[in-house]
Amino acid sequence: MEQKGSNAETKRLNKIKIAKFIYHHGAASKQEIAASLKLSMPTVLQRVKELIQEGVIAEAGEYESTGGRKAKALSIAVGNRYAVGLDITGNHVSFVLLDVGGAVCGKKRVRCAFADEEDYYKNLGEMLDFFLDKCQVERERLLGVGISIPGIVDEEMRRMSQSHVLRVENFDLDKISCRIPWRTWFRNDANSAAYAELRGSRRDTVYLSLSDTVGGAIYMNGRIYKGTHFRSAEFGHMILVPEGKHCYCGRSGCMDAYCAAGVLARWAGDDLDAFFRGLEEANPVYLTVWREYLNYLAIAITNLRMAFDCDVVLGGYVGGHMDRYMGALEDKLSEYRIFDSNQNYVRTGTYKHEAAAIGAGIRFVEEYFDGIL
Repeated sequence: MEQKGSNAETKRLNKIKIAKFIYHHGAASKQEIAASLKLSMPTVLQRVKELIQEGVIAEAGEYESTGGRKAKALSIAVGNRYAVGLDITGNHVSFVLLDVGGAVCGKKRVRCAFADEEDYYKNLGEMLDFFLDKCQVERERLLGVGISIPGIVDEEMRRMSQSHVLRVENFDLDKISCRIPWRTWFRNDANSAAYAELRGSRRDTVYLSLSDTVGGAIYMNGRIYKGTHFRSAEFGHMILVPEGKHCYCGRSGCMDAYCAAGVLARWAGDDLDAFFRGLEEANPVYLTVWREYLNYLAIAITNLRMAFDCDVVLGGYVGGHMDRYMGALEDKLSEYRIFDSNQNYVRTGTYKHEAAAIGAGIRFVEEYFDGIL
């Protein structure tokens, strides 16, 4: 049965629910949609027919038969609309192109040091234009540009109160978007990466980003917890070693000083990939550095587990290399274990690269479904 209320609005809401169900599941049959959304089969058949006619969804093959007629697989129709995710760091800019199925269909990373100058913003717009040309995207098909940035971001006011990485305070984010002729939206980089990784999940999770800086996000009740002043999950500035190593924030002993990617990369000419290649080749210096790094990382993870009692996902540049070292990390975690009988609560992220850009751009993909008529 269709839901009560205005008939036209009820039909529209059911179309949105069906499209989002297919989006989140990648593909689905009419039978799965009806059962999961508790809609009648006639309702599903009619709304699916309309969505196909409007070019929102498409038939994508058939499921294996379990007897009788094979069920048609439905997926999001791609190629008609796109979104861009853009990730700004202190030294790089990353671009990703997303189709409305959420798949990455183009990406590029450019070395470009941030500067609060007109030339930087102009260059940013030109790089985006070049990226779209390379991806052969017709401009009218672009839904918007989501921008990930390292700092304390007020998304509604479009201001960044502080960014140690970019060395700016009380920063008007429209400076960045003024050269971008599409709708834009800003989000903290760690929150963006966490959203890319965890959206749609029903499990509360802490996301620990181990990149040029250490950041993170807290995913609770299906959404990112931002905190009262948009400063939640600044894990990089939790004190790990009192009176320890100097941190770029001006204090000493912060997690960032022990767990950021640069702690490893500086031993290989600031090339993190080169460090891990050397680690695989059993470089004795790298092995010593790595053992120390794992120890501090294990302490950090244990503290987060004690505070939040939920899963922990490792992301960022270091997280992208961690799959083959999870056994060694688990051994270290066991040294600090109090309550947990195993370390299955820790895992690496699905996105090994450009998670922050993906998480920023996905906002416009999801809005696309909300605009279905």
